[in-house]
Amino acid sequence: MSMWEKVQLGVNNYGGFQTGELPGAGQRQMQPNNLAADVKAPNSSDKPKPCCVCKDEKQARDECMLFSTSADPQAACQDLVGKYRSCMAGFGFNLP
Repeated sequence: MSMWEKVQLGVNNYGGFQTGELPGAGQRQMQPNNLAADVKAPNSSDKPKPCCVCKDEKQARDECMLFSTSADPQAACQDLVGKYRSCMAGFGFNLP
């Protein structure tokens, strides 16, 4: 088979089909205008995850509760618990 016959048939030098001539290639080829069709844009009104906000307040509250030498750590750390609750409320999370 001559090179010209291969080009006309869409066969490359390796015996396979050329990229544009693949069987089924006519089925939904990727075009520049549909490359990101399945990607969702982030919505600015989405709330952040609770684990990702108020990290410093949470760490201070946890350290106080875990390492307090007080007989009642809950009472001793009340101010840090309040700061954490108010921080979380600022992001729309209402803690009990």
